[in-house]
Amino acid sequence: MCQTLLEVRERIEKACVRAGRDPSEVTLLGASKGVPPEKIKTFFECGLRIFGENRVQEFLKKYEELKELPIEWHFIGYLQSNKVKYIVDKVTLIHSVDRPSLVEEIEKRAQRLGKVQKVLVEVNVGEEETKGGVKEQELKPLVELILSQEHLKLEGLMCIPPYRENPEEVRPYFVKLRSLKDQLEKEFGIKLEHLSMGMSHDFEVAIEEGATIVRIGTALFGGRS
Repeated sequence: MCQTLLEVRERIEKACVRAGRDPSEVTLLGASKGVPPEKIKTFFECGLRIFGENRVQEFLKKYEELKELPIEWHFIGYLQSNKVKYIVDKVTLIHSVDRPSLVEEIEKRAQRLGKVQKVLVEVNVGEEETKGGVKEQELKPLVELILSQEHLKLEGLMCIPPYRENPEEVRPYFVKLRSLKDQLEKEFGIKLEHLSMGMSHDFEVAIEEGATIVRIGTALFGGRS
């Protein structure tokens, strides 16, 4: 498992070299949906520190089992508003904010904890009906709402592009997300630290286009990401 982690890190480094980027700019997140706690623990011991979960119930079980480890947990899946209260005190970053009602619920729960919750806005770059994420024309109003909240900090954008057999065909979607980030920074006069984009199949292309967080499941843990 340590060898697998090393190989993925080497691929990240090579993609950074191709793009003229510093590998320290790219964070590796283990997308651990369906991965048992003991396997997460082994990867943690190999040096992987950040893990992302998609389902609240599964996450809560793992969180309890692994709470002795200083894991940095992210939430990367669709988040129902009524589940926010279970995770706000446990996750560093929520990647999948995509609607005003969710913004308001996170604000409410973070306020009660006296915490500033870091978030990313998920953008539906492929405009797919089956996927979450805000539509491009709804992005600015949502960002405006987030920026008006006292207990939310907008860190950047996230996307899950349409699947293509050839990763090169996904590149335009990553370019689009980066372009949206640039537009928001200019329009609102803010600095957005993160582009969470790229999974096992296409993370090297994502890095070449500016990804700062890659969410890797299959390439690390086997199975599907």
